Amino acid sequence: MVEHEANAGAGVVGRSLEAAGARLEVVGPEAGTAIPAALSGFDGLIVLGGSPGPTDDDDAPWLVDARRLVAEALDAQTPFLGICLGAQILAVVAGGAVSDAAVPEVGLTDLELTPEANEDPLLGGLGDDLRAMQWHFLEVTELPSGSVSLCRSDACRNQAFRVGAQAWGVQFHLEADAETARAWAEPESAVTDLARVNLSSADVIEPMRAHEAELSALWAVVARRWLDVVTTA
Repeated sequence: MVEHEANAGAGVVGRSLEAAGARLEVVGPEAGTAIPAALSGFDGLIVLGGSPGPTDDDDAPWLVDARRLVAEALDAQTPFLGICLGAQILAVVAGGAVSDAAVPEVGLTDLELTPEANEDPLLGGLGDDLRAMQWHFLEVTELPSGSVSLCRSDACRNQAFRVGAQAWGVQFHLEADAETARAWAEPESAVTDLARVNLSSADVIEPMRAHEAELSALWAVVARRWLDVVTTA
């Protein structure tokens, strides 16, 4: 699991995977373990979110290694899950495009599955009442050729997609809980981002607190489904 920043950890996803018996190895610039040169010995790959863009190598030089692992996962059909920045990395590695979001999204946002999601191993059958935490000022503006669009919001048409049979990208933060929202929205460094979308820290934190139980239960299902893909690959 590639972690770009210590305050953007695996959250709900990590806890759900470990509860189901998975062994996670967290690597990245603040994790104390360097990103490995190859995926040998690993059954799946997760790339989490973070503040850089997917090709901001000058500011985040480890992205070169992260993109290399994602490319290897695609080539080897190793199950992959990319969250926010991780989804954007998947998109550019597979031949799509990422640009500034026309309407940035921050906070709890409603989601809508596409018809193609009905048969998807991760998102199929989740129902119509879906929402998740958002915090993105970039978005996937062009999906890779041959990929499948799975989810959208009012502001972002590519909230989730699948490349091939076993690689998923989700723009929203299914791993986030109320503590995640607090960690992102309370620091002084968040003031500029919140001002851009006319929100206060409370506007982000309180809805996550109010809906934390249902959000955790919902997205834990998706995490366990991804683990099922890993164990049967």
